[in-house]
Amino acid sequence: MKMRKVATIGAAALAMCLLGSTAMAEDVTLEFQQWWGVELPDGALQEICDGFTADTGIKIDLLSNPYADTKTQIAAGAAAGTMADVVGLDGSWVYDFAKQGSIANLTELMDASGYDASQLSDQIKVDGNTYMIPVVNFAYPLYVNTDILAEAGVEEIPTTWTEFFDALEKIKTNTDAMGFAVPLSSEAPNGIQNQVSTWLWASGGAWLEDGKPNMVGNEKAEKVVDFIKDLATNGYISDGAAAMKEQDMVNEFENGRLAFMVDGISHLTTIKNESPDLNFDYAPMPVMDDYDGQRGMDVANWGIGIAENCENKEAAIQFVEYLMSPEVNAKLAQLANAFPGNSKAEPDYSANDPLFLKAFDIFQTGYAINEFTGAPTSEDLMRSFNEQLVLYIDGDTETAADMLAATQEQWEAAFN
Repeated sequence: MKMRKVATIGAAALAMCLLGSTAMAEDVTLEFQQWWGVELPDGALQEICDGFTADTGIKIDLLSNPYADTKTQIAAGAAAGTMADVVGLDGSWVYDFAKQGSIANLTELMDASGYDASQLSDQIKVDGNTYMIPVVNFAYPLYVNTDILAEAGVEEIPTTWTEFFDALEKIKTNTDAMGFAVPLSSEAPNGIQNQVSTWLWASGGAWLEDGKPNMVGNEKAEKVVDFIKDLATNGYISDGAAAMKEQDMVNEFENGRLAFMVDGISHLTTIKNESPDLNFDYAPMPVMDDYDGQRGMDVANWGIGIAENCENKEAAIQFVEYLMSPEVNAKLAQLANAFPGNSKAEPDYSANDPLFLKAFDIFQTGYAINEFTGAPTSEDLMRSFNEQLVLYIDGDTETAADMLAATQEQWEAAFN
């Protein structure tokens, strides 16, 4: 697929006009804090930023650190009013930052610059206004260690829950590997969205209805909670789940000790580089035995926002629009092994790993979903769910319905 060639946006004269007479574009430097530069090929993000500087004269000071460090630094900057001008955002942070007034209203900035927002594949809104734009999107397929399946005598990758349980029993009986992992550390509770909720979404279910918690009397939700407990009770998941974080799960898979995991396609290149002898495949999430509808697929994204304390918002929105232009966005998607955030972008995936193309095919057959993106106090929602799920798995809560009722009561306080 050829990339669409588009006119370069943001010529120097336009930049000077947007910035006004009080500042020359050449005198403007924007700090851009994110974790993307660490995960992209060395120098790739700097090269993209250099292209913007060449077009506009506006300099970009990249502040690149791993995800966890970036999250801590951006949160500290939000509290102190010292956030970098442009920031990479996780969708789970948006509601809190918007309510704090620490990130800018992008709807107003895009309207002021005349940007055509219809080309964006998604916008993350709070109270009807956009505060984050997904730059690239990462799907979360099922990773499958094909050598473990072969050793266990599993001939086909499971497509239903019953087939999945049968495969896990064979793995437990015939190999030294673990079948699946469910990271349930309350310190980093995103396992609730990526390794628990994904089972619900794959079978067309949801935790919310009309934007509000809908767990009480939710039959599919109860089935998923019981499903996760059954995995633990039968010894099919990795030991120490209550203390496990997602990176621990990835390490187990990379080292050939885990048959299945749910993880983002962003780790594809890393896993292949660090474990070149590992034979693995991608597959759609297995669904409830009686489900024949379209599969929901868990997604995460690299989002972008502008700090409210940014002194050059006109330059900042110009930089955001540059990253979201079809040509640049396509390049970012290619480099990140991700799907573009601009609906008009045409990435050339011909050089991508065949597994990436398979994930893209899986993605296109279903629909993208992540109910935690843009939700209020998103991480706290995951944490409260996590805590109630661990209580149920440990036998301190009697039924899945009781567990979900307790979770809903906690969630409603955040949504009201």
